[in-house]
Amino acid sequence: MFYRDERLALFIDGSNLYAAAKALGFDIDYKLLRQEFMRRGKMLRAFYYTALLENDEYSPIRPLVDWLNYNGFTMVTKPAKEFTDSMGRRKIKGNMDIELAVDAMELAPHVDHIVIFSGDGDFRPLIESVQRQGVRVSVVSTIRSQPPMIADELRRQCDNFIELDELRDVIGRPPREPRAEEPALADSQD
Repeated sequence: MFYRDERLALFIDGSNLYAAAKALGFDIDYKLLRQEFMRRGKMLRAFYYTALLENDEYSPIRPLVDWLNYNGFTMVTKPAKEFTDSMGRRKIKGNMDIELAVDAMELAPHVDHIVIFSGDGDFRPLIESVQRQGVRVSVVSTIRSQPPMIADELRRQCDNFIELDELRDVIGRPPREPRAEEPALADSQD
């Protein structure tokens, strides 16, 4: 439930939203996403969080980051860390949870409604905290993937759960090949 006169802020966990949309078989059109939520309220900010591979000559996410930066999104990035797991596989880690939580806490006194695009259960205490400050919280993720991409405790805590699959016709586009948006990052999705 949205009210047209409420001040709104979007917090997009890039890798989490990418994984949820991929699991549902579509890509996000960020121009349409921004337009949709501007229609739903007075959008003050749309934050997008992602880790970047700094040492690669070409990062597949760089064109998306640049486009978002020029088209009304506030980009929050940091270098991803590469490591080798116990099986000898190359992994990339780039958790942006703390950055998202700090920004949401700082902005909470200035907004009426926060929309978090992530199913990560680690955000439950953040949602609880901003709710105590009088801010309503919607979470966008999916229960229609196998396994579901949203933690049950997150879904229970938020004021409004928005099924990403139900936004497909409004903010989606068919997947492109090759996929060059958001690398899969090693991160707990508990």
